[in-house]
Order: sequence, then structure tokens, then C-alpha cells
Amino acid sequence: MSFFLTLSSPPLNWTSMTNCCYWEGITCNQDGWVTHLHLPSKGLKGGIHPSLGNLTHVTHLNLSHNSLYCSTSNEIEFFLPLNHLEILDLSYNLLSGELPLSLPSNIQIVDLSTNHFHGVFPSSFFQQARNLTSFSVSNNTFSGPIPSFICLHSSPMIKLLDFSYNKFSGNISRGLGECSTLQVFRAGYNNLSGLLPEDIYNATTLQEIVLPMNLLHGTISDRIVNLTNLAILNLYYNQLSGVLPFHIGKLSKLKLILLHFNYIEGSLPPTLMNCTNLIELHIGDNNLEGDISALNFSKLSQLSKLDLWSNNFTGTIPMSLYSCKYLKAIRLSLNDLEGQIQPEIISLKSLSFLSLSGNKWTNITGAMKILMRCESLVYISFSYSFIGEEIPADDGLVGFDGFKNLRILSLCGCELTGQIPLWLSKLKKLEILNLDLNRLRGSIPSWLGTLPRLFYINLGSNFISGEFPKQLCTLAMLLSERTAAQVDHNYLELPIFIRLRDNVKALQYNYLFYFPPSIYLYNNSISGNVPTEIGQLRLLHKLDLSFNNFSGIIPDQISNLKDLDTLDLSMNHLTGKIPDSLKSLNFLSYLNVSYNDLEGPIPTSTQLQSFNASVFEGNQNLCGAPLPNECGLVNGSDADNKNSQDVDDEHQIPWFFISFVPGFIVGFWGVCGSLILKTAWRYRYFQFLDNVQDRLYVMRIMCMTMMRRRLRT
Repeated sequence: MSFFLTLSSPPLNWTSMTNCCYWEGITCNQDGWVTHLHLPSKGLKGGIHPSLGNLTHVTHLNLSHNSLYCSTSNEIEFFLPLNHLEILDLSYNLLSGELPLSLPSNIQIVDLSTNHFHGVFPSSFFQQARNLTSFSVSNNTFSGPIPSFICLHSSPMIKLLDFSYNKFSGNISRGLGECSTLQVFRAGYNNLSGLLPEDIYNATTLQEIVLPMNLLHGTISDRIVNLTNLAILNLYYNQLSGVLPFHIGKLSKLKLILLHFNYIEGSLPPTLMNCTNLIELHIGDNNLEGDISALNFSKLSQLSKLDLWSNNFTGTIPMSLYSCKYLKAIRLSLNDLEGQIQPEIISLKSLSFLSLSGNKWTNITGAMKILMRCESLVYISFSYSFIGEEIPADDGLVGFDGFKNLRILSLCGCELTGQIPLWLSKLKKLEILNLDLNRLRGSIPSWLGTLPRLFYINLGSNFISGEFPKQLCTLAMLLSERTAAQVDHNYLELPIFIRLRDNVKALQYNYLFYFPPSIYLYNNSISGNVPTEIGQLRLLHKLDLSFNNFSGIIPDQISNLKDLDTLDLSMNHLTGKIPDSLKSLNFLSYLNVSYNDLEGPIPTSTQLQSFNASVFEGNQNLCGAPLPNECGLVNGSDADNKNSQDVDDEHQIPWFFISFVPGFIVGFWGVCGSLILKTAWRYRYFQFLDNVQDRLYVMRIMCMTMMRRRLRT
């Protein structure tokens, strides 16, 4: 009752008028002693009262998934007198402070995960816990070394250790090899460094080694084959190097291998194909090489995900891979593969994720005609492939009822020619369309605005002309939150990694939901006004219209885009003033209106004045902070100087034309006349122009190649 009275608005029906053994969450033994206190997910809010330590016969204490906290630093010690306690679960609360010096002697299971505990583990913490079998402190802020000594002098029966999502650092010291019953060892998302301890390969009962997102280096020892019960090997995002153990195929129980984002080299061991229970293989972003078409995947009958992106593999897609009937995801991007997409891929009925970008594929039209028959496909990426081909036209595609479930289509960086094809209008579930860095011409088709789920469009760096179609301002997914909420943004079978310039680690996207609603039309030849209807796209986060030929004023309606965090209108011909209403865009973190013909004062607000002056430069008549030139009225002396300058200009203009006209006549006929009269000179002149055009094209291709290499690094 003391504990009950400390809770704020306790949602329990406890009352002192009845026997406590009949209260909710309470279990007693035959003698009337409380043995179980079971109150998970009851909405309890308040402090942990020390009186709980008086329940000296309690064996099971579960207060998980509530909002309990510690009022003082030593309140967490309430369980120390509970000598009969076997199970302690305080996970998913708001508890804080450091751990007590020890655990109760009979304790078997401890779960303190997802709280606010901190500090270093006391060396005596496990000494009395001889019966401990499971210990989890994940998702706290513990620091110092991991207590890998747990089995040396205290808890030899431990089966599960979970130290993930903390701030542990330093090497993993010896001691885990003494854990003769250890099955699960998790310590991912810390700052652990050094080598994998050699004695870990003595813990032959291990089923899971999960240490991602650390700073571990060195090689994976050949002794790993001693761990014949191993089912999960998760070491991604470390600094591991060397080659994979040649006899890794002896680990026949392996189901998950996650080694991506390391520095592993060499080729895939042929024995890997003996891991017949393998479900997922993730070895992307390493330095692996070899001809993967020589590997026999037919033994991996349970394989559902194959992720080998960003390596140096050669060959083509192995034909044996099409016998893996449970395959849901294939990513072979950024390798040196070549050839064409084979029709056998249609046999993979569950395939929903296909990323083959950054390879040397040919015949994109044939590939799309084949893949349209893969009804489960949700994600297709062929970026930086099929270089210089024509985008598949409508012939044979527009009338075909394919891609029924396609949500993401990325063909960026392919240098594709042609126009945006009409068959894309049939993709009614399309949510993300990326066609930037191509050579597409023509105008933006108005039917793009009719795609009911489209919320991300990137048509940047093409040769698109015409005007911004007003129909694009009717995209349903960008109009109202009610419409957007009705769409189920699917979980992606493989995460998408996007590495930003200033981020060492890549951003990981597992859901389409986290992609920001965006319209990118930069680096084209689009002209006309920015339509006022753009203010209807209230859910838009990013708008980039830079490096085009837009004219007219910046529409005041842009201020309706309250979620906008990126606005780039630079390198256009926009005129007038910057709308004063732009200062209401509170989420705006990037703005660029440089190199237009804007004028007048920059609106005053904390938001706009926080940007660098460079985002406003190139507008001669723009003034006010953060630009150095202040706004003000022209004084009398300035006006006199301006009038005097105008008079001088009036006298200079006739002489300018008198000198310009003869010069133009002599220059024009001196060059063009000689080209008309001399055939050889005319031929060389036009040959020179062709060479200049070719060099410009080659320079663009080189820039694209450099971008591709940066993606790989």
C-alpha cells in the first residue's frame, strides 16, 4: 500500500478492505506470503518506494512498461533484501542512477533495459548471482568496459547477455570463453574497440553474436568454425578486415550473416553455399571480389535476402540464384557486373526489392519488359546503369498491365535520352520517382499530378523545358494529412543507405514513411512563373527549382508550406521582393535565392537572418542583413550624382553606336565571309565546334563518374 500511495492516479483497484492476495497483479503462496508482483503495462506513474523491499518472500517482480522513476539515487537498491527473488523485470521505465554493488543471491533473470541507468559496472555486481541465466541492460547509458568477467568467478550458468545501445568502450576482455552455457551475446551500438576476444570461440554453445555499430577491427578467426550452433553472426558497421574464413560452410546452422560496412576482402568462400539454412546474407560495402556467377546458390533454398552491394564483384547474375524461390530482396548495386536481365527472374514470385544500380547492364527496354511481369516488385533501382540508352518508350509498355505494386523507381545517372514516357502514368502505387542526372527532353507531363500516391519527384539535371505544370500542384499525397495517412508506407525488405557529405555514417531508411516529400527540378531549362498554386502542397518538405529559367515574382503562397525545410530558387531570373511571409516558415533550414534579379529589403526575422549572406548574393538590388549593404533612401548628393551620370550616359550612347556598327560589320564579314568563300576553312570551323561539343559531353560524363565513385566511398 505504501508503493500504491506513491503512484499518481494509480489505475489499480487495490483497497485495504480486502485480502491483498486477491488484488490485481498479486500472487501469494499457501502461507499468505506475497510471491509474485506482476504489473506490466499498467500505466503506473510514480517513484519506486523502498517498502517494496519488505516483500521478503517475493520470487517474481515485474513492473515493466510503465513510467516509474527513482526519486533518490539509492532507491534502485530496494531489491537487495529480496533473497528469494528469481526474476526481476524493470524494463521500459524511467529509472535512473547507478547500479547497486551486487545482485540478490537467488536471482536468475534480470531485465533493466530501456531506462536511464548510467555509470560503470561494479566489480562485485555479479559475485553472489551464481544462478543468473539472463541479464539485459540494453538501451541505457552505461559506460566503461563490458563486464565480460561475468563467468570467471560468479555466474557460470549465464545464457543471455545483452549490453546493446549503451556507451560501453574499450576492448572486450577475456572471460566469455568460460561461459559454458552462453547462447546469446549482444553488445551492438556501443564504442567497443580492439579485436574480437580469442576465447569467444571457446563458447561453443553460442547461437548469436551481435556486435554491430562498434569500432572492432582485425579478422574473423578461422576458429569461428568451432561455434557449430551459431545461427546469427551480426558484425556490421565495424572495421573488420581480412578474408572470410574458408571453412565457414561448416556453420551449417547459420541463418543470418550481417557483415556489411566493413573492410573484408578476398572472394566469397565456395563453402558458404553449404550453409543450407541461410535466410539472409548481407556483405555489402566491403572490398570483396570475384566472379559471383560461378557460385552455386541452388543449395540455399531458404535464402530470402541477398545483399552484396558496393563491392568489386564481376560476372553477371548467377542463373542458380533463380532457384531460390523464397527470395524477396536482391541488391547487387555498385559492382562490376554486366550483361542483360534474364527472363528467368520472373520465377522469383516473392521478389519485391531489386537494386542493380551502378553496373554495366545493357538493354533497359528489355529489362523493363521482363520486370513488368514480376508482380510483387515494390522497389526497382537501375541508377548509373544502361549508360546512354534511350528510356523505354511507350511501345509495348503503355498497354501492358504490369508493375501493379511498384512504389519506388530510380533510374538516375543513366544518361538516358528521350522524354518522360506515358507508361509511367499507369503506376498508380508509385510513391518515389527518381529520374535525375539523365538527358531527358521535352516538358514535364501534366499527368504526373494525377498519380495518387506520388510524394517524391526528382527530375533534376536533365534537358527538360516548358513550364512548371499547375497539375503538379494537385498531388494528393502533398495536399492533406488525411490523404497521406490513408497510405500504408511499406516496410522495405532492405534498408536504403544514404551517406551525406558531412556524415561519416550513412543514414538508414527502413520505411518509405521517412522519405521527405520533395520536388526536385534543378538544373533544367524550365521557364515561366513559379505557379501560385504551389501553396497547395502543404506537406512538401523540399522544393528545389534552382538553375532554371524561372521568371516573375516569388509567389507569396510558398509561405503556406509550413513543413518546408529546404527551398532553393537560385540561378533563375526571379524579380520583385522576397515575400515578407517567408519569415513564417519556422522549419526552414536551407534557403537559397542567390543570382536572381530580386530587389528590396530582406524580410527581418530570426529565421532569415540566420542564413549565410551567400544565399542572397547575386541580386544587385537586394539589401539588408545578412547582406553587408544596408537599405535606405537615396540622399540628395547621391541623387545629384545619379543625374550627372545619366547626362554623361546620354552623350556617350551615340558614340558607342558610331564605334559599334563599323566594328560589327568588319568582324562579321571578316569571319563569316571567309567561311563562305573558303570551303576548307568552313569545314575546319564546324569540326572545331563539334569537338567543343564532344568535350563538353565528355566532361559531363567524367563528372557523373566522379559522383558514382563518391557514392562508393
